[in-house]
Amino acid sequence: MQPGSAEALLADLDLADEDVTGVIDHLDRLPVDERPTDLMASVQPDELVLTDGQDEATMALPEGRRYVSIAPFVDETHDCFYHSLTTCLGELSGKDVDVVITDSATGKTVVDDSTTTFDNGFVGFWVPSDITGTIEITAEGKTGTTEFSTRSDGPTCVTDLELQ
Repeated sequence: MQPGSAEALLADLDLADEDVTGVIDHLDRLPVDERPTDLMASVQPDELVLTDGQDEATMALPEGRRYVSIAPFVDETHDCFYHSLTTCLGELSGKDVDVVITDSATGKTVVDDSTTTFDNGFVGFWVPSDITGTIEITAEGKTGTTEFSTRSDGPTCVTDLELQ
């Protein structure tokens, strides 16, 4: 983290003392109408980039971990590559979902969780870096599957998982 800058950008949100996982978790779960309009927070493969339009700061992600944010959809989606914690909106807000994330190389399940989509329509998970695999989500009797990658060239925002 750059000395002082990330803390200053996060001070108004009372997040200056949080580590990067706490900042990401808080911002992704924040109700849409409470999101800061003057802060952009973009999850890159190795870091969180914060900017208020004038100053920019970065916070390194934990070694060996990647954050993947997923917006399952039925009717509408948007193109996205790096998840924006303050502006990305998915279709299915507050929906109960079952999520299974599998590493294709090992066949190992890295996430098997029943949760509720955040107010922004996403669910987010910390998964191992440098893997590829599949994400399967079931909600309201519909299931969708998509491939993902947590390699350095992989997206942190998954918006192509259609529930059918």
